[in-house]
Amino acid sequence: MSVVRVSAVEYLNARPLVHGLDEQSELFECRFDIPAKCASLLHDRSVDLGLIPSIEYLRKPGYRIVPDIGVVSTGPVASVALFSDRPATALRSIAVDASSRTAVALLRVLCAKWFDIEPTFVTLRPDLTTMLKRCDAALLIGDTALYQEHETIGLDKVDLGEEWTSMTKLPFVWAFWVGRGSVVTPEHIEALRAARESGLKGLDQIAENLAPAGDGEESIEIARKYLHENVSYVLDDQARAGLKKFFNAAADLQIVPSAGAVRFFE
Repeated sequence: MSVVRVSAVEYLNARPLVHGLDEQSELFECRFDIPAKCASLLHDRSVDLGLIPSIEYLRKPGYRIVPDIGVVSTGPVASVALFSDRPATALRSIAVDASSRTAVALLRVLCAKWFDIEPTFVTLRPDLTTMLKRCDAALLIGDTALYQEHETIGLDKVDLGEEWTSMTKLPFVWAFWVGRGSVVTPEHIEALRAARESGLKGLDQIAENLAPAGDGEESIEIARKYLHENVSYVLDDQARAGLKKFFNAAADLQIVPSAGAVRFFE
């Protein structure tokens, strides 16, 4: 059995899916990257399997998704949000962090189909102060968004997961395992499922290990609540329906050329 080269998301929300994978050297060779980098490495064949932003599945033909596993939210996700001092319906410009292309694509869908606005999008590094000097709102993702103390500086937080579920009544799929052709065997898939189950049993320990150092019990509690309440890791029928709706909306707005077919490894 060949060793599969893996790029996984470095954020807190992905850690339950990779629990112990780096110790299975006979099956996986693991590295950790920001979401956009995971996708780029898969696209240029530097890795065989990537935990990639869901929109990136549509960028190349021939991909397959590992069944049943994903990073999913139903309602508030907490780690993908707009920060601003004005309502979303009044935004004229938005600074975006380009490290997750799915978050940016979702934001474009929500602006067009939910907020009914046509803002200018400006790509900037994920620094809230800098972003808000240039634009009416800032899109932050991952741990930066999760731990942002927005209320102390007078900002509202518009949770994109919550807005999507309010609009569609469906979950949103943020990421999943994607590879090419026959790269992934049934043995690899079972190992990925086992890693998820192990991660789900160790959520509290993951939260304690990965909460920002020096911030004490409050940050650990934020991480613990996030892993238990905001994200789930099963790509079930409802999640698949949400994924297809997102792909169709992105294609309708010409964010991607077409919605394509959602195909899974056997």
